[in-house]
This record gives sequence, C-alpha cells and structure tokens, in this order.
Amino acid sequence: MSPRTSPISQSVTIRRARARDARRLTRLVRGSGAYQGKYAAAVAGYRVGPDYIEAHRAFVAVGADGQGGRVLGFYSLVLAPPELDLLFVADEVQGRGIGRLLVAHMKSEARAAGLDRVKVVSHVPAEDFYHRAGAVRTGTALANPPAVPWDRPEFEFPIPSE
Repeated sequence: MSPRTSPISQSVTIRRARARDARRLTRLVRGSGAYQGKYAAAVAGYRVGPDYIEAHRAFVAVGADGQGGRVLGFYSLVLAPPELDLLFVADEVQGRGIGRLLVAHMKSEARAAGLDRVKVVSHVPAEDFYHRAGAVRTGTALANPPAVPWDRPEFEFPIPSE
C-alpha cells in the first residue's frame, strides 16, 4: 500500500475544536490541495476564527502516537438549518479513513441534536467522497460569483434514529 492509501497507523481522537485551534484550521483550509488552480479564490481569504468555532459544532481529528497531537482534519456542523458547513482533511493523510471518521462523528452529533438529515454543498472535487460516505445527491447549488464562480453538487446525509 502506498502511504496515501494505507490505513491510518496511529490512533485518532476526535475532540471539540477550541478557539486556539483557529489558526491551524485556517491553514488547513487555505492549504488544501483540493483548492488549487481555478478553485484557489474560494479559500484565498477564508478564515476559521475563534468566533466561528465558538458559534458552531466544530470538531477536530487529532493524531496521537508520532503526530504529537497534530490536527489531521476537522468538520463543522450547523444545526439550523442542518448543514455540514466545513469538512477538511490534511492532504498528506487523505485516503486513510479520517474523512469517514469525521463523517461518522458528525452523524452521531446530528442524531444527538435530533436532526434527521444534514445538507452538504460539496466542493466539486469532493463529490465522490460524499457519495462513498453515504450522502445522497439532492441537487445543485448555483454559482455565486465572484467567490464561487462554479456550480456545486448538493448532498444530504440521512440521519436515522437509533
């Protein structure tokens, strides 16, 4: 297996994001390989601030063992209306199940909040990931220039009650 597709070898903990994580989360968003080239403008000035973290259900995946508690990815769940607002995994650990762990955690949080579905407006390169993670395509979010001059696929995660 290549390093990109091998299973994550260290344990991963998902914890609530803290205000002091803001800079790391901003760097993760701005440095994402999925937002290079024509997509770069969408995140060029993007900032995940402490206020955002405090206002939303934001969670980080933190690596243990040789990673020194490094943030490997994160997501943000908005409750009203229910939406997965952000989901990013560090480029160097993509393909190792961290995105799936974050989605599973998000579904658990959504279920605990009494939600029966969570909407996702996907970045075009992430469309296959969301489909594989169990989201159902529901439509298309039209372009919103100048920040997002392309249409984006819309998905929904059904959140079954247990």
